[in-house]
Amino acid sequence: MASAPSLSTLHSLARLYDIQTSYYDVKGQRQEASPQGLVALLRALGAPIETTRDIPSALRERREHMWQRLLEPIALAWDGKLDALELRQPAKLADRSIRCSLRLETGETQSWTLKPANLRIVRQEQIEGTAYVVQRFHTSRVLPKCLPHGYHQLTLDVGEQLSESLLISAPVKAYQPAPLAARKLWGVFLPLYALHSSRSWGAGDFGDLETLTDWIAEMGGQVVATLPLLATFLDDPSTPSPYAPASRLFWNEFYIDVSRIPELTRCRAAQVLLDSSGLKADLDALRAAPLVEYRRQMAIKRKALEQLARCLLQEPSERHDAFRRFVQDHPAVVDYACFRAAGEKLKVPWQQWPQRLRDGDVKEDDYDEQNKIYHLYAQWIVDQQIEALSEHASKTSEGFYLDLPLGVHGNGYDVWRERASFVTQANGGAPPDAVFTKGQNWEFAPLRPEGMRAQGYRYVRAYLRHHMARARVLRIDHVMGLHRLYMIPNGVPSCEGAYVRYPAEELYATLSLESHRNQTWLVGENLGTVPQYVEAAMARHRVHSMYVVQYELAPESGPVLPTVPRGSVASLNTHDMPPFSAYWKGLDIDDRLEMGLLDQTSAGIERQTRQTIRKALEQFLRGKGHLRTSAPDQHQLLQGCLNFLGASEAALVLINLEDLWFETEPQNVPESKESRPNWTRKARYSLEAFCRMPLIIEQLQTMNQIRKKGRKHAQRNHGHESRS
Repeated sequence: MASAPSLSTLHSLARLYDIQTSYYDVKGQRQEASPQGLVALLRALGAPIETTRDIPSALRERREHMWQRLLEPIALAWDGKLDALELRQPAKLADRSIRCSLRLETGETQSWTLKPANLRIVRQEQIEGTAYVVQRFHTSRVLPKCLPHGYHQLTLDVGEQLSESLLISAPVKAYQPAPLAARKLWGVFLPLYALHSSRSWGAGDFGDLETLTDWIAEMGGQVVATLPLLATFLDDPSTPSPYAPASRLFWNEFYIDVSRIPELTRCRAAQVLLDSSGLKADLDALRAAPLVEYRRQMAIKRKALEQLARCLLQEPSERHDAFRRFVQDHPAVVDYACFRAAGEKLKVPWQQWPQRLRDGDVKEDDYDEQNKIYHLYAQWIVDQQIEALSEHASKTSEGFYLDLPLGVHGNGYDVWRERASFVTQANGGAPPDAVFTKGQNWEFAPLRPEGMRAQGYRYVRAYLRHHMARARVLRIDHVMGLHRLYMIPNGVPSCEGAYVRYPAEELYATLSLESHRNQTWLVGENLGTVPQYVEAAMARHRVHSMYVVQYELAPESGPVLPTVPRGSVASLNTHDMPPFSAYWKGLDIDDRLEMGLLDQTSAGIERQTRQTIRKALEQFLRGKGHLRTSAPDQHQLLQGCLNFLGASEAALVLINLEDLWFETEPQNVPESKESRPNWTRKARYSLEAFCRMPLIIEQLQTMNQIRKKGRKHAQRNHGHESRS
């Protein structure tokens, strides 16, 4: 009877699947991954393991698989330079010639033969009785000295098989408008669903966002930031979280401004619907509701969009022709519409569909044609409105600021269609920390490193292009996810997950190339416990960091606030944090106590620490000249913090509009599930109201004056440096 495999054998297998067998927690203490968690995660990543007895054979199989791969699927040419490539071959075949061809992205090709004399053996290894060698050849002898930026295909023909590698030629540094750091930008943040006006339907829409953008531009600001605007499930079940989208490839029709759709002027049926007393009463109720009622509002908006779609298709017109061209030019939109329509007919998640449909083969009988047309029309309209908003923002301000979420809903289109790029038997999350002592399960399917690479990052490129085609600034949620992600296998507690490494440099290369092609500058959300190598990579590839006051406060070591990094995006808090007023009152501590994340003793310690932080911050701001009273009130303390950020070297300062009226309710409380009204709380004041509030106007004017003064100073320094 075979003995149980050793822990070292399990760890060896885990490392070959890029699983970290340990990590350092927020206190700097080493935490070992549990054997049960590692086995479950290995299964989720595709390792052939039924029981622990299979681990040795799975290890042998994995080693053989990796050594039988002639070329890595991806090779990088930073700034167009690719000095050498390495090949793996059985030693007995190392003396054969290899036919090679390179197809550039433009279609140009070149071919050559790689002879044994051109290959240098750099390593040898014995794998399961077979001798393998690693050979290196210098590409400068056969490839252009500087490959054009783009995605190029290298193919090696060894007779028995073809081996391909995608060459990504990308700038080392991502795009940045020059001189960004000297421009001293500022703007505001508010979730679009929370932004509401007298004309919108109980939640903000693209018309409201344009109005806010114009008002901030008039105040001197350059950016309006919001949460992700991607497609979500808003029927049954409703999943309004902007960080659990149904797809990262399509927009959310919930935010369409129906009044701006051209068909409305000639569609009598839609006009009658919108003028009906019943619908007006429904809209009045939605506007009066304290929370956003997504399902009710989306049902009304869908009725209007369906009427408008029918009117469009009833007779020939230029708009009709434009819609048809959109459908013909965007096959992915058609595929998405079929997916959504099939789901509406079957009324169950795609995992419960018949096998043919689960495998992506959807036929006309599998859905209602009118539902498909609705989704096609909705995507056409929302794309038009976002394009118009993006163009308008580029004329009046810095441009559109978009947020790219880390994950997608497991029942969504992306996981269904791009199955090979996802780990479907695990969720992304975070290990236990001082706040979330049991860990966090974010309940989305993580990207599969091996699957992404095998497909040449096709899916990644698609969702980056989708965002960057409209965004001048793109925030990358949880930028550490480019390097590693904590994965929790299904059925395993959050505390027993493990980190999985990602091919970070390949992802940075893709980001950099796409950012230059779309002229989009990048911001990485690097909050919390972030390893130093992540910060170094961000700096190397010019992904701007974030600076958030609530994360940086540390009275026990040196200054209460460190210097704001030059070129960063700075703010007081984020959507996952308590607003300024709630933080200083300690209301978030009460909330965590109620949720069971703190006990009475630890809550008392937290309150004492908060008082210490407040006193230290007052002293710090007073020393910097941003606070002039000995006993500041809430408004003075807020203004002092904003002045500190405004006077900093941050490239962009974002002001949470809700802080300006001292909101105490958060937009999201992580790990609170259904116990808190996450992603549904409207702003306390309407767009029309807060735009007229003297206190808010005064605070924004002060920020504009501070940033404008800093801009002039930076430009003078830049001029002196240029002349010298």
